[in-house]
Amino acid sequence: MATWVTICETCKREDWDETSGQTDGDRLAALVENLPVPDGVRVRRHSCLMGCGKGCNVTVQAAGKLCYTLGNFVPDAESADAILTYAGLHAESETGQVPYRQWPQGVKGHFVTRHPPLPDDG
Repeated sequence: MATWVTICETCKREDWDETSGQTDGDRLAALVENLPVPDGVRVRRHSCLMGCGKGCNVTVQAAGKLCYTLGNFVPDAESADAILTYAGLHAESETGQVPYRQWPQGVKGHFVTRHPPLPDDG
């Protein structure tokens, strides 16, 4: 199963420059999409993750694993790299839990929520 990184493409930070023609989420998504994606990771965009007070928001999810929402990213290369690095570690983890000592510096302080895996319907 793939780990999915979902990037809110409509996120606007408080200091968003509306004359730029791009939302902050769109800028972050473009930066992530232009980096090499780790094995087992896929990237997609979504319109509004409803975390407006913490833009830019992303989720890291996989079936049967702990899933996370992260926010308050600056749309820059460092954030994009940290998001994909963390997603790669999530993909490698059997449970989705990544030991704190392995977290890239760029995701520390950005975790908003953790979601348990959905129960098996069987």
